Amino acid sequence: MAPDLECVSLTKRFDGMTAVDDVSFSVAPGSFFSILGPSGCGKTTIMRMIAGFLDPSAGDIRIKGRSVLNVPPNKRPVNMVFQHLALFPMMNVADNIGYGLRRAGLPKAEIARKVDEALERIGLPGIGARRVDELSGGQKQRVAIARCMVLEPDVLLLDEPLGALDLKLREHMKIELKKLQAEFDTTFVYITHDQSEALVMSDQVAVMNRGRFEQVGTARDLYYRPETAFVAGFVGDSNRWPGRVERIEGETLALRTDDGMLMLGATHGRALSVGDRVQMFVRPEAIRVARDAAELARFDNRIEGTVTSLLFNGAASRILVRHATGGGEIEVALPQSGEFADLGEGDRIVVGWSGAQGNCFPATGQDGAPDAERSDA
Repeated sequence: MAPDLECVSLTKRFDGMTAVDDVSFSVAPGSFFSILGPSGCGKTTIMRMIAGFLDPSAGDIRIKGRSVLNVPPNKRPVNMVFQHLALFPMMNVADNIGYGLRRAGLPKAEIARKVDEALERIGLPGIGARRVDELSGGQKQRVAIARCMVLEPDVLLLDEPLGALDLKLREHMKIELKKLQAEFDTTFVYITHDQSEALVMSDQVAVMNRGRFEQVGTARDLYYRPETAFVAGFVGDSNRWPGRVERIEGETLALRTDDGMLMLGATHGRALSVGDRVQMFVRPEAIRVARDAAELARFDNRIEGTVTSLLFNGAASRILVRHATGGGEIEVALPQSGEFADLGEGDRIVVGWSGAQGNCFPATGQDGAPDAERSDA
């Protein structure tokens, strides 16, 4: 079965600047595919090329195996939900949803039937006569999706549609969008700079940086098995230590950090050599906390330090620990056990983690930092 969407060596240049650089990917029928990246990485440019609003400089775009390069936007089997939804305030809900059907010349009875079916599927039956300004933010979001879905596109494009919502509604709509995608069984292509949106909703996520895809995979792959330093630093929270390799034994390496500490990390099969500049990433939840160093004797890396900040956020709470030898702060997941319930600023503790949890990559810049964001496309 052909992919619903396939982009082959897609490239877009603007006045000598390359916004999208030889990107290839395919999206399976009925799946939820997200493109995740910082502002200016090129993800909106890809979306606009798929929709037909921009012409590629090179490459091909195929929908269900057929190239759409010479097909105008209004003739492509795609539809698009914009960040600001673009609902018509002078029309009621039913007229908004049925707008495209009227433009297509369908009979009134068929339009009414399709609109009623769409309202049922988005969980808002019987509200067709309401004005748009009477709807909540989440209801408007679902109406905007229904307006696209009644046209039965092969691919629905969603351009950061949750960006204008408040935090609580955004969290709710992440679940709603995933349910709607399953209900309509339509291929969704979603772009966002919010990793939580991409990881929660998507079957596959492409992490984009500087016009290229760094990695495409499931949320679990990206989080636990990042393939590049950029992915390791961009997806989820991580502590990062730049430094130089002092020795390597199998897949275990010893890293002398720039602030003078010696840590053990893992190569995970990457070609690294003694003397190489590298950066090591460690997730906050991989780090254990104790009152005494002897409690963490089983860990390869142990650091004594002082709690400098408590960042309370329920089960996602963090502490910042400054190690006794100086340098920066370590972000650690706050243990949920009662033993640490009264942990506060100024407390002396010990943190530790295994070398296998230290994911090491070749340094990508002079300071070992991940690629910086761009401010284009």
